[in-house]
Amino acid sequence: MAFNEATISNNGIVRPTYIEVNLTRLTENYRAIEQAVAPATVMPILKANAYGHGLVEVARHVVSLGTPYLGVAFLEEGILLREAGITAPILVLGGIIGNQVPLFLKHDLTLTASSIEKLTQINEAAAQMGVQARVHLKIDTGMERIGVHYYNADSLLEAALNCDHCLVEGIYSHFANADTAVLRSAQIQLDRFNQVLSFYESRGLPPPPLRHMANSGAILQLPGSHFDMVRAGILLYGVYPAADVAKTIAVRPVLSWKSRVVYFKVVQPDHPVSYGSTWQSDHMVRVVTVPVGYGDGYFRRMSGQAQVIIRGKRYPVIGRICMDQLMVNIEWDSAYNNDDVVLLGESDSGETIRCEELAGWAGTIPYEVLTNINTRVSRLYITEKEKGA
Repeated sequence: MAFNEATISNNGIVRPTYIEVNLTRLTENYRAIEQAVAPATVMPILKANAYGHGLVEVARHVVSLGTPYLGVAFLEEGILLREAGITAPILVLGGIIGNQVPLFLKHDLTLTASSIEKLTQINEAAAQMGVQARVHLKIDTGMERIGVHYYNADSLLEAALNCDHCLVEGIYSHFANADTAVLRSAQIQLDRFNQVLSFYESRGLPPPPLRHMANSGAILQLPGSHFDMVRAGILLYGVYPAADVAKTIAVRPVLSWKSRVVYFKVVQPDHPVSYGSTWQSDHMVRVVTVPVGYGDGYFRRMSGQAQVIIRGKRYPVIGRICMDQLMVNIEWDSAYNNDDVVLLGESDSGETIRCEELAGWAGTIPYEVLTNINTRVSRLYITEKEKGA
């Protein structure tokens, strides 16, 4: 859908730089993952503003699709979802400190218990508040981030059996290398997690109802890690986690990043463009200015590398990218104020700039590209039907 005055009036968007989030594609990606991992269920991961797509709106949409669980990184994200009226179970994946526990319990958020000490803090706070805390136990099988080491896990699992005010609803781990072509490291981690899970069977206990380990790479490449639930992060948003990962599930990008031309000028030969005077032409060129920059998350380090699409054709970004603006060399082609500019995604002509390209220009990974798009960039939520209107 083109950016127009109706867009402004209906969605409150004034600035011509904005994000389109295609909810039809989000649905398709969710269903494709769901089908591929069945009978396991899918936990959409919504951390970092839902990978730049908008925390609350994405949460509402995936809840409407029937997702049984949501995953976030921090307490604050969980509280924002609760305040927005989201009632679905929410697991906070990050580490916690003791004085946060009452807030988790107040907002009915599921906690990650990564040590006996954390578990004890949770149990004591729940007892004081007269509630039952929902907990997932975190096992470190090789990430060395948070979680009890797999070789010490029995002590945490034993302690959990004696916590009267904790409902141990799940147990999980996280892969360090599930998106590589060689999966030896991931397989070792998976074997370690299975070893930890044998605790329950060896004592004649039923396992926790939710065993989960698979991130996007493991969803694609390690079906043995799907267990009861998978954690779909970047794959849900239609971007593969790495270039050499097996693309066993077809997904399409959900996000497009667009702006418009706000200025047109002719630049004379040997007249440098932008800060530092790093670029100039030896002949007369037409240059347009676009109101987006590193203040929006369009990385300055893409200067001299990036391209955008105007009128269905790619053009180079020239000079240093500014905080709020960038300049584009269209040579002697035509462009006008208010013309659409595609920074990321597909133009009406079918020309596409992929997230992986921006990552390459910036010397980073697609995750950072998506999560760095600033919240000052408005999000516009559309469907395929609206897009074709």
